[in-house]
Order: sequence, then C-alpha cells, then structure tokens
Amino acid sequence: MKYALVTGGSRGIGKAVCLELARKGIPVIINYQSDSDAAQEVKKLVEAEGTQATLMRFDVGIKEEADAALLKWEEQHPDDYIAYLVNNAGIRRDSLMFMMSDDNWHEVIKVALDGFFYVTRRLLPRMMMRRHGGRIVNMASLSGIKGMAGQVNYSAAKAALIGATKALAQETASRNVTVNAVAPGFIETDMTRELPAGELKKLIPMNRFGKPEEVASLVSFLLSDQAAYITGEVISINGGLYT
Repeated sequence: MKYALVTGGSRGIGKAVCLELARKGIPVIINYQSDSDAAQEVKKLVEAEGTQATLMRFDVGIKEEADAALLKWEEQHPDDYIAYLVNNAGIRRDSLMFMMSDDNWHEVIKVALDGFFYVTRRLLPRMMMRRHGGRIVNMASLSGIKGMAGQVNYSAAKAALIGATKALAQETASRNVTVNAVAPGFIETDMTRELPAGELKKLIPMNRFGKPEEVASLVSFLLSDQAAYITGEVISINGGLYT
C-alpha cells in the first residue's frame, strides 16, 4: 500500500492537504510537533472521509526524532511505503535582520530546510526502489522567490528549498520520483492571521488572500499520475501577485 506523509499536517495548508488526499482515498500520515489536539482533529476528519489516518509526532528539524519515527513506521509496514511526501512544516520568526536573534535565524532554517533534508533523505531509498516511484512536493513561498522585508530568515530558507527541489529532481527523475515545489502567496492560515490583510490585499490583483484548500488542490495534482511528467518545477499560487 502507498501512503502519504504530510509534515506539519495538523493545521493550515498541511491540514487542507491531508483532507484533500483523504478524499482521493490515499492513507495519510499526519506529522505534527506539539499540538496534539489539532492533530487528533485532523485525524478524525480524514477518517470521516473513509480513509486511514496515522499520527506521527516528531520535530522534522531533529534528525534523531525523524529517523526514529520513520524507522518505527517502516518496521510496522514492511510491505508498504511512503510514496507521497509533502514537506510542508515551517515556522515564521519575522524581524528586520539587524534585530534578528541567532535563535530566530536558526529555528526557521532548521524546520524548513533541515526538516526537508532529514525526512526526504530517509524516505528516498524506498521510493526509488519501487517500480511506481514516488512524488515529493516541497512547500516553498512567495518569500523564497522575490524576498520579503522582515523575512530574511524565512526567505533564505524557502529560496534554498527551491534550489534543493531543482537539484533533487534531476537526481531522482530516472527512478520515476518527481520533485516539485509550490510557492503560495498570502494564504488564510494561522501564519498570516496577524498580517495587515487590508493593506496586503491591495497588492494582490485578485484582491484577496488564497484559501488553504486551493493550495491543497495544486499539491494533490502534483502528487497524482497526471503530473508524472512534471518535475523540478516551482509553481506559484498567489492571486497574480508579482513574483
């Protein structure tokens, strides 16, 4: 059986991706770090769609935690594999760079970039060994394409993730493993709740923030067989905001 792992799957875009995959009948592994109640709620919603859901708690940015959790799952599922990986986990710690603390720099890099590395490296061998290959979608950002003032750390992490996406896609293409990135603009999630929405909407040709479900639909397509010839791409979803 082929499973999907969604990191940071307990809320926002990650939650929407879990539910979209559930509607397609794909068993979902919901990774989360701390919010057990939110993760349990997503699990219930996935199961309400008639699809199997598994909670997997670990910090993606800590190698030992990621390895231990994924190894345990692999030992429990010797005949299955994680064929669909959505590297969605991310945090923001915004400030102007001259005021940015070391911790705020390293924490953002750890979750977005180290998390991508530890989780993807662990799952790649099984994907590449299987005849049907696999699909990887990395959650980048408008910030990683154009840069955003006050987000030097976040922009750096997401820009690096875009570069990693393009490089890894070339390494895995011959094994039928596609690697793409999705770059959302302003989406209605917890991460954007405190932003000045009224002012920002004026910059967006569609004059609104996007919905997590809209991003999830794009991610779902990139994980599907219909997207088998798309790899190494970065697809923006931002309502026409200049990138």
